[in-house]
Amino acid sequence: MKLSEFHEKISEGGIKNKNQAMIFTKLNYCQYLLSSQINYTLTNLANHLEEISHDKINRYLKNEKLTPRLLWDNVKDFIEINENAYLVFDDTVIDKRYAIEIETTKRQYSGNEHGVIQGIGLVNCLYVNHEIGKFWVVDYRIYDPPRDGKTKIDHVTEMLQNLVYHKDLPFKAVLMDSWYATNKLMLSIDDLGKYYYCPLKRNRLVDDTRDKNGYQKIELLSWNEQELKSGKIVKIKKFPGAKKVKLFRVTVSTDRTDFIATNDLSQDSTDVVQKVCKVCLRHANANVGRLRSFIEN
Repeated sequence: MKLSEFHEKISEGGIKNKNQAMIFTKLNYCQYLLSSQINYTLTNLANHLEEISHDKINRYLKNEKLTPRLLWDNVKDFIEINENAYLVFDDTVIDKRYAIEIETTKRQYSGNEHGVIQGIGLVNCLYVNHEIGKFWVVDYRIYDPPRDGKTKIDHVTEMLQNLVYHKDLPFKAVLMDSWYATNKLMLSIDDLGKYYYCPLKRNRLVDDTRDKNGYQKIELLSWNEQELKSGKIVKIKKFPGAKKVKLFRVTVSTDRTDFIATNDLSQDSTDVVQKVCKVCLRHANANVGRLRSFIEN
């Protein structure tokens, strides 16, 4: 649904009370977030609704709790599913440095700010149909350990299991950054019969010598020309004995090289892996504004 279509739908079919005054609902707000591709502000929304003011929308959002279940209920009918889709797990921090009394805020690292700030931590899940270039935010969790004692890995694990066993969304692979590339989560995805692609930290210990020379840091590995093109099989320290991964050395930019691991041992192209990583980065960045607006307001 495009923003123009959203405007037309609300104008023609909006809910009115007995005095014929337009009522703003959960459905209206969720449809707006799904429709707007760039600007998610309340001002922009009010500008597209002649009969509903900015103040009315603001009052509604202050009194309404927008939950992960509500997000799913409003997005599920719009998803264009694909057996080869990706799940992208990512996190962001909503800057609340001037609102320290909000219960869910805490001091935490923000990648956007490149430092520790006071904010609300969000762990989110995107469903990406990369074949048609579309994505949908299908789940999220608020990172608040003092309240629920859960780590970001716990949240990702819960969302992943919920998607597989309850939402029943078909997908082929999970994309995530190095923060989530733990042995536990990687093996869990493997047990689900799904592929994963994730960067490993440069000091992660691996063995590419079949137990001949032992483990060493990834950044110290030697790469021949064929391995640079097709990757190499390695054993990650503390992985079960029979479990191996394919490791790729991927150039992200002129000053950045990532080491991407996947359990898809048939993958033999660094160029393909690089494209997969770009999908993860592009859609994770595009998601930030939409999900922040959904939670922050």
